[in-house]
Amino acid sequence: MTPSPAALFRIALAALALLAATAAGAVEAVAPDPAVPPPVSQGGELPVASDARVVGDGERTRFILDLSTSVEISAFTLADPWRVVVDLPEIDFKLPDDAGLTGRGLVTGWRYGLFARGRSRLVLDAAAPVRIDGAFVLKGGDGAAARLVVDLVRTTPADFEAALQKTALTREASNAVPVTKGDRLVQSGPSRARPLIMLDPGHGGVDAGTIASSGVKEKDVVLTFAFELKKRLEETGKVDVAMTRSDDTFIPLRERVRLAREGAADLFVSIHADSVREDFVRGATVYTLSEKASDRAAEALAVKENAADAVAGLEMEPAEADEVSDILVDLTRRETQTFSLSFANALVGELSNTTRMIRNPHRSAGFWVLRAPDVPSVLLEIGYLSNTQDEKLLTSEDWRNKVADAVGTAVMRFLGPKIAAGQ
Repeated sequence: MTPSPAALFRIALAALALLAATAAGAVEAVAPDPAVPPPVSQGGELPVASDARVVGDGERTRFILDLSTSVEISAFTLADPWRVVVDLPEIDFKLPDDAGLTGRGLVTGWRYGLFARGRSRLVLDAAAPVRIDGAFVLKGGDGAAARLVVDLVRTTPADFEAALQKTALTREASNAVPVTKGDRLVQSGPSRARPLIMLDPGHGGVDAGTIASSGVKEKDVVLTFAFELKKRLEETGKVDVAMTRSDDTFIPLRERVRLAREGAADLFVSIHADSVREDFVRGATVYTLSEKASDRAAEALAVKENAADAVAGLEMEPAEADEVSDILVDLTRRETQTFSLSFANALVGELSNTTRMIRNPHRSAGFWVLRAPDVPSVLLEIGYLSNTQDEKLLTSEDWRNKVADAVGTAVMRFLGPKIAAGQ
């Protein structure tokens, strides 16, 4: 379901102010130009975040992050929904498992993680429109930890809107996520001798995806599964395999699609392990692209997955219009959709013999990540972290091996004709 233009996210630059310090030199200021992200970590020992807390009430709230050393930061606000984003160099987050799941005052919850190579990001969810009254780092002294502080003050929707309009210059430099494609694409498409499968472990970095009650994170489960599947496919010696991410890094939805298209992938498989409100729901599901969802549950999941960029503090962008509106592009899209459906059916068949599937396991909806018009694509939900039985399977090496075998068999069956033609 594509959001209306009026609901699209707009980026604002928030006024960054320093609070008075009790001693000279006690405050490490934010980057002087908030449109420029903080410096990228250059290697060596990373600053460590050891604890965090939120204090205050519904009118004024302070967020505090304890750091092993001072760093430069920049902060800004986003609307629809209200969020505060703090960019900083790469941080080694050693926080409690439940960090960010609850909030206080104007902060309802918060997320953290690697946003891009050498850069980390904090995203604070706000209960109301807010103004950043201060964003700074207090240097530690006499063995004390440095403290990153963000002070928020409640404001009116009208004032928040006015601030957005006044400062809507651009944050393209901050929101552009640099991706080095050399470590993701094994070979360029045109000269490739073997078919290329692009595996897409969902979420990553600041976007943890679903978090089970035990603390298990979707981003970790799907990355582990993707590595297992990659190993099995490469062992055949008949295909090449690339991954949109190979570590705990956030990758925007648009970038995931671009990597598949630029690599001329023969198949794109996005891997997830989501949650639903009904904790009795369990089993694997295979999704293909459709502008009209097959059912309400599929539509709700697509809306949730399509908001992944917003979770990481990016503006949600509308689906792009076709680059060329002619019959050739339309034919390509239809052919691609046919191939996607064919692989989905093969995948459901293999998985049904290996693991539990939900009722009507092949479904469809408008998933952003499946929109490549020239790459057959499916989204595979390997299970639900909201179900305790599924969670046990998702974290089981034996189960992971069996399911990776089944997915690998479906992939090789689908690509069989292309592999044979190339030999």
